[in-house]
Amino acid sequence: MKLISAFLVMYVWISLPSAIAATPGAPAGLKCEYLERPLGIDARHPRFTWYIADDRPGAKQTAYQLFVSVDSSALDKGWKSPRSASQNNIAVYQGPALQPFTRYYWRVDVWDKDGKKHSAASSFETGMMEIDNWKGAWVSDLNDVHAKPAGLFRKVFRAGKKISSARAYIAVGGLYELYINGDRIGNHRLDPMYTRFDRRTLYVTYDVTSQLKQGANAIGVMLGNGWYNHQSTAVWYFDKAPWRARPTFCLDLRVTYADGSVETITTGKDWKTALGPVIFNSIYTAEHYDARLEQPGWNTVRFDDGKWKNVLLRAAPSTNIVAQAMHPVENVEAIRVKTVNKFSDSLYVFDLGRNISGVSKLTVRGDSGTVIRLVHAEQLHKNGRADLSNIDVHYRPTDDKDPFQTDIFILSGNGEETFMPRFNYKGFQYVEVVSSKPVQLKKESLTGYFMHSAVPPVGRISSSNPVIDKIWTATNNAYLSNLFGYPTDCPQREKNGWTGDGQIAVETGLYSFDGITVYEKWLADHRDEQQPNGVLPSIIPTGGWGYEWGNGPDWTSTIAIIPWNIYLFYGDTSLLAACYDNIKRYVDHIDDLYPSGLTSWGLGDWVPVKSKSPVEFTSTAYYYTDATILAKTAKLLGKTDDYTKYNALAQKIRKAFNDKYLDPQTGIYSKGLQTELSVALFWGLVPENMKATVAANLAKRVEQDNFHLDVGLLGTKAILNALSENGYADVAYRVASQEDFPSWGWWIVNGATTLYENWDITATRDMSRNHIMFGEIGAWLYKGLGGIHPDEAQPGFRNVILEPHFVAGLDHFEAEHTGPNGKIITSWKKRGNAIDYTITIPANSTATVRFDVPNAYLKGKLAGKEVKVAAGTHVFEIR
Repeated sequence: MKLISAFLVMYVWISLPSAIAATPGAPAGLKCEYLERPLGIDARHPRFTWYIADDRPGAKQTAYQLFVSVDSSALDKGWKSPRSASQNNIAVYQGPALQPFTRYYWRVDVWDKDGKKHSAASSFETGMMEIDNWKGAWVSDLNDVHAKPAGLFRKVFRAGKKISSARAYIAVGGLYELYINGDRIGNHRLDPMYTRFDRRTLYVTYDVTSQLKQGANAIGVMLGNGWYNHQSTAVWYFDKAPWRARPTFCLDLRVTYADGSVETITTGKDWKTALGPVIFNSIYTAEHYDARLEQPGWNTVRFDDGKWKNVLLRAAPSTNIVAQAMHPVENVEAIRVKTVNKFSDSLYVFDLGRNISGVSKLTVRGDSGTVIRLVHAEQLHKNGRADLSNIDVHYRPTDDKDPFQTDIFILSGNGEETFMPRFNYKGFQYVEVVSSKPVQLKKESLTGYFMHSAVPPVGRISSSNPVIDKIWTATNNAYLSNLFGYPTDCPQREKNGWTGDGQIAVETGLYSFDGITVYEKWLADHRDEQQPNGVLPSIIPTGGWGYEWGNGPDWTSTIAIIPWNIYLFYGDTSLLAACYDNIKRYVDHIDDLYPSGLTSWGLGDWVPVKSKSPVEFTSTAYYYTDATILAKTAKLLGKTDDYTKYNALAQKIRKAFNDKYLDPQTGIYSKGLQTELSVALFWGLVPENMKATVAANLAKRVEQDNFHLDVGLLGTKAILNALSENGYADVAYRVASQEDFPSWGWWIVNGATTLYENWDITATRDMSRNHIMFGEIGAWLYKGLGGIHPDEAQPGFRNVILEPHFVAGLDHFEAEHTGPNGKIITSWKKRGNAIDYTITIPANSTATVRFDVPNAYLKGKLAGKEVKVAAGTHVFEIR
């Protein structure tokens, strides 16, 4: 339950601006490129967003105007947009070319519903903007990819004058930690994020003004392997990546002095290097640390580096070095140990009480040379020892020097010592600590850190069913455990950016978290990985694996489905526009391969309960979805000929699909399995005049299956939605709330705190205990019970579609989602034979409320089955 508390604390923080706004109607939540006061961005035309803090009934923005200047006191004299009589709260900079290394201030003036003007201001700072603005050289310590110890790098320089400001820009092939005068800079973990390093390299910007001083200063950098130099061996050939090399970096430290002059300290041959105490690091397996090799003060001015050697110059990993403009990975939450089982003075097993992605930190005293092994596991053997059998199946070690998910800490013997990995993360609940000599440990000796991309929470669910609430929490835990600058499948066995898992979970992610910066980065990875003929790999990024297996439209439809959902949730067409040609090439390639409109390219309904639908059935449904999204995007972007072409293609696919699989007499698709009926309904392939019949058949099939799931990955995405969207919400809830096999609740009542990879908790394979692929239920709770949907005609929740379902078996339900315009609340509670339904619609939004009951009243008057309401709080009574 600690995670729920953390969500609520962060959620309150997000909502705070509307609560403290000075006057109703003022703009709040100002962001540039979806980040608050970002530092070091490269966008030439940055996007500005805000919302209106105004809880008055009918509140809305009637006009806005933007101002941008390098002078915060003279914003009116800089660039300004025309005043726009619009409710838009996303605007793109269209002024003179932005200059690198420059802080810009921006202000938005808005006019409220009464014509009164309100203003708010913020800032952003540009970074390199162009690769030619880099001055440093790329450096490394060795040319040996097999060398195990992590390299340390240092340079001492003098700041001869009073310092006004300083920025560090660092680009890395691999991972790094940056230090100035002994202090670690920033709180990011595992920077920079994983990309196709030979096609796109990320750099990070830091404000280091407070760490520098006039006079002598020392810069220190520690490099880790990450995905750049993958030394561990597994079935995906990470170690064969075409970019693989010893880690390397380039750094520019730009110092602005009080007199206005600028000095840039850069990487070059004058830097020194040595090997450090991190004697092995693998982002896939673990980290080994020998505290006896520590060099105290190595990153400070007074350290004697006379025995260190000069660095080597290296080529840059790529010629495309761009800013990492996204929410970083952090140690988001510290988790105390719940219990510790002491087997002996040299063997302990710690239980965090919940499954997480991240690392453990151990504090211990012991003799010099004592070797401590920390084995991280999701489950235990019957004897209470760590059991890795469910997560090490794809690991292919070449020797015993790199045990899976096992950190190795060699003590220095210098009193109390602490170890936490720098360049690795794992998936685990238990930590088995094995020491070569006796040590005394207690619960407080070990702490777990939940690591993930620190995306702000924007959603909340609560209900009268504790198991439903726990399913939602477990879904969020699994989603976050699989968000490390790109969505993954699991944080232990693979850490791969499986596209299938990503497209399944995108709505779950966006309802609960502000994830746009991560998804925009990941779709840039897609664009980097796409082959000229349109083919995408099944895992993204990749070192080469995935172009020949698992990459059909049922998986790699991410290229279309994710940009489309970003458009629906944020009302921003930027990602659709950026990916348009890529979607087009992808759809064209499928059309070339499968001119009939039916495609058998794909994996199908992965890990089903018992029944497997034809691959052609599910892959064609996704192919249709891709073509439909492409046609809609073409229309949005004004590409009329493309709209006509791809709309016709979508209809061709739909017809071919229905001609083969739909029995028009019975309304049965294929064999009438849950996946077949629900996929056809959910993705819009069912003819309008057949929807009621197909939905009724689906409900009957679910009843035949005792109101339990009989679906795999693809069916899970569709089943609950297809039921609740077509008149069978009660049936959907019965399925969602089951507590015996197979169900989400079955996992929960058996102790799950994350979602699993297999419905069968006794399965001997495909049994990761931290998988997001069955996570659509997290989104369905917002949609199917709370009724919150974006409106395709007015995306970004400019108009909110509310279709609540007051299902049998649930007495109360409440959902909140903070969209671009503010917080949406939908809450219902049964009261005898009546239901009180309360909604809150944020300023600048409207809502279309649709009921599946005939007797809804608003202010004592019959509201009908559909009613349009303005911003504000509205209380309905269902009698």
